[in-house]
Amino acid sequence: MADRTAPLPIEELRALVESGEIDTVVLAFPDMQGRLQGKRFAARFFLDEVLEHGTEGCNYLLAVDTEMNTVDGYAMSSWERGYGDFAMRPDPVTLRRIPWHPGTALLVADLAWSDGAPVVAAPRQILRRQLDRLAELGYTAQVGTELEFIVFKDSYEQAWDAGYRGLTPANQYNIDYSILGTGRIEPLLRRLRNDMAGAGLTVESAKGECNPGQHEIVFRYDEALTTCDQHALYKTGAKEIAAQEGVSITFMAKYNEREGNSCHIHLSLTDADGANVMAGPDGMSEVMRHFLAGQLAALRDFSLLYAPNINSYKRFQPGSFAPTAVAWGHDNRTCALRVVGHGRSTRFENRLPGGDVNPYLAVAGLVAAGLYGIEQRLELPEPCPGNAYTAGFAHVPTSLREAAELWENSPIAKAAFGDEVVAHYSNMARVELDAFDAGHVA
Repeated sequence: MADRTAPLPIEELRALVESGEIDTVVLAFPDMQGRLQGKRFAARFFLDEVLEHGTEGCNYLLAVDTEMNTVDGYAMSSWERGYGDFAMRPDPVTLRRIPWHPGTALLVADLAWSDGAPVVAAPRQILRRQLDRLAELGYTAQVGTELEFIVFKDSYEQAWDAGYRGLTPANQYNIDYSILGTGRIEPLLRRLRNDMAGAGLTVESAKGECNPGQHEIVFRYDEALTTCDQHALYKTGAKEIAAQEGVSITFMAKYNEREGNSCHIHLSLTDADGANVMAGPDGMSEVMRHFLAGQLAALRDFSLLYAPNINSYKRFQPGSFAPTAVAWGHDNRTCALRVVGHGRSTRFENRLPGGDVNPYLAVAGLVAAGLYGIEQRLELPEPCPGNAYTAGFAHVPTSLREAAELWENSPIAKAAFGDEVVAHYSNMARVELDAFDAGHVA
């Protein structure tokens, strides 16, 4: 993996703690849903004890449903195993200030067992393993995620009390690219942009989207693990800032019958010299052609990684700008895979993920699929030149149930991720499907 530099060096943190400017350090890790879980420490205690030795957290945090209830079926954590701890080990290169909380810094942790072995089903470890495989070929993945969200004038507490129905969007009409529309909530958008910049993220732009109250903020492309860490931090921070402003936001994939919240993921590969190895004389290199062919071959099997919830699959409607076809095309937004850019900016975009995606799992899926294409030297079919919705291509899974079955029985997934990871996330899907089925029976 590429070398990374911390937005806030440890030496600077020590000085800020000594001066009293920083008094709190958050240590957190991404769970199965991509949410940050962890602890807040007194800053001096963190520097004296936790930075070097880490801390512990209950291993049930990777074995619960979306509402944090303990559930059965997980090999790594259960009543029978006693719900023990795993170790949370700080990754120093993730250290940064958190401007929306006074006197606060944050680090992301990697998870390990008491003997030092990594927790292989942890999302960050799943991504690290795939990036290590990629590094063996001399490549580094560069990734960008484009997250959409909807802003409501209701607070989170008001939304809860209303059962999340009848909420008032911050904009009442389509404001796609509208300066007037974004201007109406610019105080919130400006705070999001500036506070994220203060946390070490490089903000590119903000724009309105089609669904009432819908917006998008885009951050600079970066090394894959850095991008995923920033993605998780941004989602948490955006919700916290919204709460402080008395409003609420949702990254739900399909909130209503209108346009859903997408999270298009862009990926390219660089070599040791930083050159884009996806660029070629005719636009795409042989490496890119194999890598993209692998995306097509594994897309249905890996859909659980891109669309992890029951609601995720409601986005995939014809003519919605969310994909239904397992197809690729040059700058073609009707395809699941869109090739864009020229020269050093050559890359592809996977358009399946929604705003509910766990970025670590999705990017791990993209890398694993690409490696499969390279290893098997898969040939890339001709691009779709027109409307992929009506062109007769294979269909992306239409439900979580279908996606889970494909994932559980996929030899590509088992070879890339191992039986433990496949079983762990098969169970995650089963738990949500059982809850959904029970609710409909009731």
